[in-house]
Amino acid sequence: QVQLVESGGGLVQAGGSLRLSCTASGSTFSSYVAGWFRQAPGKEREFVAAIMWSGRTYFADSVKGRFIIFRDKVKNTVYLQMNSLKPEDTAVYYCAAAESCSGSGCSEPNEYDYWGQGTQVTVSS
Repeated sequence: QVQLVESGGGLVQAGGSLRLSCTASGSTFSSYVAGWFRQAPGKEREFVAAIMWSGRTYFADSVKGRFIIFRDKVKNTVYLQMNSLKPEDTAVYYCAAAESCSGSGCSEPNEYDYWGQGTQVTVSS
């Protein structure tokens, strides 16, 4: 069992940056695939990024080149560095952990076993 806690959300102007953190407790986070998803009002939860056990990363096309996902194994934390933010990035961002994944970059919410409570990111124009 792993518990996930996100932090780092907030209000930022378009073009700005934010770094989200997801800290795990109860287990070693690097034993899981870590993913970030987001959900805007009235929309379905969508994949943002994932980092595999190997360190390989995957990104949604909408954030590729702007977002980075990386781990700090000592802190048992996964980060989502978000640069060049756009108003359409506004959403609640969720961290998740998966014990196993298919070969598609672990981009489906139902592949994840554990979820954080979410953190709000608002990008103003």
